[in-house]
Amino acid sequence: MYTQAELLTQLEQLGIDKNGTLLVHSSFKSMGPIEGGPDTVLDSLSTFMKEGLLVLPTHTWRYINADNPVFHVDDSPTNVGVLTELFRKRPGVVRSLHPTHSVGALGKDAEAFVSGDEKCDTPCARESVWGKLLDQKAKIMLLGVDLTRNTFIHGIEEWVDIPGRMTDTHEELYSVRADGTKIKVPSRRHCGLSWSEHFWKVDDVLLATGAMWMGKLGDADVRICDTVKLTEVLTEMLQEFPDLFSDNEPLPDSIRNDYI
Repeated sequence: MYTQAELLTQLEQLGIDKNGTLLVHSSFKSMGPIEGGPDTVLDSLSTFMKEGLLVLPTHTWRYINADNPVFHVDDSPTNVGVLTELFRKRPGVVRSLHPTHSVGALGKDAEAFVSGDEKCDTPCARESVWGKLLDQKAKIMLLGVDLTRNTFIHGIEEWVDIPGRMTDTHEELYSVRADGTKIKVPSRRHCGLSWSEHFWKVDDVLLATGAMWMGKLGDADVRICDTVKLTEVLTEMLQEFPDLFSDNEPLPDSIRNDYI
């Protein structure tokens, strides 16, 4: 059974800047037995990043939609795992106001980081928290999950303007602040295939280029992505091959060999 001290030792070995910004996508059950359960994991991450900024997705895209259009920043539960749901309720955590792709943030300049998401009409706009991750040269931890759960790659596709990823029309969604103020947030949505289920295809490329490296936390395999290098590599690939993630087949050798 892993203790908080053991998790902190493992975090030290992952090559993460304690003073920087870290986003964590997670599967708690992948970590094995943890003394104290999910709260110990969050305590470990918060302690490790106490001089920086810790960010977890608090998404609600699964159920906030045209038929259920109101997102309450204080009350709407996340649909991306137990760690995210517990994190959003913790003292000091502030949550962005995007109705479907919000995040919770704790630490350095958290309020500034989450501000303005309600002004974006797409899930991962360059001006949103997803673009700010790049501006802040953040690291992304995929804790017990793989690239198919890396929302940031949706952002890269959006910034490169890959066709067919977003609805042409807006849903009339609303975000409700903690004080009860209701904000209209017209929103385009991801559409078509589950494009993110194809992101695994570039796993080897990202490892070979240094845009991603591997480690462990508890029993879980961990991928650490460098947002700057990740953006550079995938922007180049998507500009040359816009259909990169349009199927679920392995990368052709003709593409793979250009990067490995």
